[in-house]
Amino acid sequence: MRKPEKAIEISVVAPCFNEANGLHEFVKRTDAVLKKLKTPYEIILVNDGSADNTLTAAIDLSISHKNLKVVSLSRNFGHQVAVTAGMDLAVGDAVVVIDADLQDPPELITEMVTKWREGYDVAYGQRRARDGEKIFKLVTAKLFYRLLRRITKVSIPVDTGDFRLMDRKVVEAMKRLRESHRFIRGLVSWTGF
Repeated sequence: MRKPEKAIEISVVAPCFNEANGLHEFVKRTDAVLKKLKTPYEIILVNDGSADNTLTAAIDLSISHKNLKVVSLSRNFGHQVAVTAGMDLAVGDAVVVIDADLQDPPELITEMVTKWREGYDVAYGQRRARDGEKIFKLVTAKLFYRLLRRITKVSIPVDTGDFRLMDRKVVEAMKRLRESHRFIRGLVSWTGF
């Protein structure tokens, strides 16, 4: 069955907290990547109760970027709730979650989409290096993921953040999980895709 012409293939969900200064660059780079894919897409910026001008910057960007949607939470609910709000609104056949702070390069979305088109349900971004992070942060992050693997039956990929692409069926499964204290990384793995 052929998809309708206006169907959105890729949704990008980007939680934003106090990102006014870098939001233009994030949208510019993400939009450039998605345009190269030559497929319908949307970018959803979720303002998580920012105390700076993030909401104003996002709205201004939406005027010149027709594929950009802006969601604003009434206060800072936290990263996981902001991701959930964006996923709830995303309509793409695949949904990419990436923070708007450019710690993860939007240019890697292309590789994730390639893997998805090959049949993978989830494609994770995994950092090879963590520039500028102190040794304490590096060690505790490594210990956290390894301890988590030992105490749970869910196999969560180590050293991954929330930067990932999920097929629509994964997103639909996630939307049925309505925990109030969410851990997206664990929930994605728990769904079994």
